[in-house]
Amino acid sequence: MDVNRLIDGFLGGGSGGGSGGGSGGGTSGGGASGGGLADAAGKALGSFPGGLAGGAAAGGLVALMLGNKKARKMGGKVLTYGGLAAAAGLAYKAYRTYQAGAPAQPAGKTPAQTTAQTPAPHAIPAPPADSGFDPAQASDAQGGDLRLLLIRAMISAAKADGHIDAAEHARIQEQIASADLAADEKAFLFDQLSAPADPIAVASLARDEAQASELYLVSLLAIDVDTAEERRYLERLGDALRLPEALRGALESEAGAARAQLAAEA
Repeated sequence: MDVNRLIDGFLGGGSGGGSGGGSGGGTSGGGASGGGLADAAGKALGSFPGGLAGGAAAGGLVALMLGNKKARKMGGKVLTYGGLAAAAGLAYKAYRTYQAGAPAQPAGKTPAQTTAQTPAPHAIPAPPADSGFDPAQASDAQGGDLRLLLIRAMISAAKADGHIDAAEHARIQEQIASADLAADEKAFLFDQLSAPADPIAVASLARDEAQASELYLVSLLAIDVDTAEERRYLERLGDALRLPEALRGALESEAGAARAQLAAEA
């Protein structure tokens, strides 16, 4: 399995392989080879005016998965523009805020509610190579490629409110089938599309707090948090990941600010 190709197909061709070693041939068994997040994030995030927005979305499968609500579309664009490097950068930024004890919005508020108090521009730092926030260089608790777990988390979260009905499910299946992906890469996406939304299963694969933060962050980008089902999903995910309330608040604030900046510049 070429994980970089799978990520490009899922997030869009502009995602730069998601993180790490560009468009090279990563495998599903642990971290992919390549220059690491510092190089990838520097290239991807450096091209964004204000550190985030810019360029035209390449249009990956994530757009279909996340549906048509504006907030979801903004979350999808964060990932389309910056790939998993952007998600890792946002998670790292939130984690630094949490560690420094800086005030963050409580986790009980939605990302949309927290954005109004977050100043722009929203610069995203590239985490240091040894920070534990490089998904291209990490494996999950079972030795799988962390990037695949992050995709799994996004798809699971996107299905939390049941917005993918039978017709949309069939349309996504058609898009996966026609995508320029290998058979095993398509099979992975088919499996995730068919699986139930399960925050406990996703959380069980996090190796440490850094990975837990990234899983929560990408899930935030896939959810509008405007329904009881979505809020309950995030609560269950955060509890299963054992994330402190302050860290959840910092992650929600960063995800919300990223959405808000893209919406403002769209």
